[in-house]
Amino acid sequence: MTDGLPIPGPDGLLRCPWGLSSADYVDYHDREWGRPVRDDNGLFERLCLEAFQSGLSWLTILRKRDNFRAAFSGFDIEAVAAFGSADVGRLLADAGIVRNRAKIEAAIGNARAAAVLPGGLAELMWKHAEGSKPAPVRLSDIPSSTAASKALAKELRAGGFTFTGPVTVYAAMQACGLVNDHLADCWCREG
Repeated sequence: MTDGLPIPGPDGLLRCPWGLSSADYVDYHDREWGRPVRDDNGLFERLCLEAFQSGLSWLTILRKRDNFRAAFSGFDIEAVAAFGSADVGRLLADAGIVRNRAKIEAAIGNARAAAVLPGGLAELMWKHAEGSKPAPVRLSDIPSSTAASKALAKELRAGGFTFTGPVTVYAAMQACGLVNDHLADCWCREG
């Protein structure tokens, strides 16, 4: 039992415990999670995937990510914003993604909202980045939402976004490096 503390992987490096549950997670943890994403389309992708994950395992979404990228035009905001009812039908028939009408329609609606954001999605999200804060020591030190994620969720909803509650938004903030929640002794933690 790790008590939520980092544990050594097969290479001997300490990692956040969730990052060792599968090879897919090791790669995601080591190469992507918590690394800054600063472009609108990259942030849009992470927000969409976090919304699709709601109620499911992140591993399910991670393993379907290439299918999601193909289905949603690489998460190009302008392209997805132009999707219509035929695209919704196409996506509902695509067994390679999560076929949930509400989530599909939210992704399209969120693309439309992102397309008209003054300054873009990256500017909006990064103004809510959580600067330096004490590194969490164990998993139980990591909240499911923060004041910053609540403020960002509120601003996104005011701009027409859906499926962007504070917990979903906080997960996207973690994934995109707006907050560094790698545990203090995790090899991926920088400063």
